[in-house]
Amino acid sequence: MMKLRLATPAHVIDIDPLARELGYIELTGDTADGTPELRIGAMTRHRELLESRLLAEQLTIFSDAERVIADPVVRNRGTIGGALCQADPSEDLTAVCAAVGARMVIRGLDATRVLAMPEFHLGPYRTAVGPAEMLVEIRIALSGRLGSAYEKVDRRAGDWAVAAAGAALQIAAGRIERAGIALAAVGSDIASTEAEQLLAGERPSDALLSAAARTAAEHTRPVTDQRGSAEYKRHVAGVLAERALRRALSRALGEPA
Repeated sequence: MMKLRLATPAHVIDIDPLARELGYIELTGDTADGTPELRIGAMTRHRELLESRLLAEQLTIFSDAERVIADPVVRNRGTIGGALCQADPSEDLTAVCAAVGARMVIRGLDATRVLAMPEFHLGPYRTAVGPAEMLVEIRIALSGRLGSAYEKVDRRAGDWAVAAAGAALQIAAGRIERAGIALAAVGSDIASTEAEQLLAGERPSDALLSAAARTAAEHTRPVTDQRGSAEYKRHVAGVLAERALRRALSRALGEPA
């Protein structure tokens, strides 16, 4: 944010020592209804997300995304909390967390708040984290047969996305119990609500996934810039959304993605 001249703080505090407390990936059943929940400390580094066997098994979308984020230097130092709080419109993990229905734990001097992604992410470079607060944890409920995937097109390896799509499908009794679709870099809202509603409660099929991907693309608002024309980005967003949905479904069903 300072590099982009979007923030000019009077003081800068090194929070790196907090990684000892806030750098973790763990699975817990300690929730109100006993639903398994995966918890990620906000100071967990990209490299740790990429190398986590737990994430690779339970939420493969994180592994997909981390393989195409930046370069080893950034992955060794950058954290999931830093990425989410920057809230760059082309940032990958915001779309990942939105697709899987993650909740953000924000701790302040007087209280702790737990917000869903639409409440946390307020727009480009804006989050609900206020003065004297910080993001401390990401929580993701794990229930049923869940599959997830992330797809991205960029100009060169590790670059910001031209367009990217994350998808998560929870399958129960042969139907889509919950669907999550999120796009990055194409000017849309954090989650593709209309496309998610199209899928919920339906039996998955190629035609249904294609229709949901088209719906997601139709609700984007990309701009023409050095990464491509608005028309090109909208087309790519639809293609990537369909690919991510198909891979997510295959994973939910235990098939090769």
